[in-house]
Amino acid sequence: MASIKDLRIKQGLTQQQLADEAGVTLRTIQRIESGEVKPSLHSLNTLSRVLQVDLSEFSQKSEVRPYEFNFTIKITDMNQFLTDLKVLVKNHWKVIVLIIVVIWLITNYTDIKAGIIDGWNESMK
Repeated sequence: MASIKDLRIKQGLTQQQLADEAGVTLRTIQRIESGEVKPSLHSLNTLSRVLQVDLSEFSQKSEVRPYEFNFTIKITDMNQFLTDLKVLVKNHWKVIVLIIVVIWLITNYTDIKAGIIDGWNESMK
């Protein structure tokens, strides 16, 4: 198995030449070769046609990586963060309470509705 980059170099193609023949952008080839993106099956088929190799020739290890999602929060000054949070709560506490009450009402709608109906039925007896 070989990587797309190895196959391209073996055939004496530049990234630009491969991109032109495959009908993709140079940046796409760069991102595939560097492992920044996982190429689609369509892209792999096109590249295998251009490089004149079977699709199974492509190394799964170097190009195809599972999709990743990274979420990073950086708080450089915790004291500033806490100060900002205090100011936010102080200035907008009514809105925050309203949001909490609305969320509570929405999440407990079924129980509240059942309680009202039970109370209504009891008062009608």
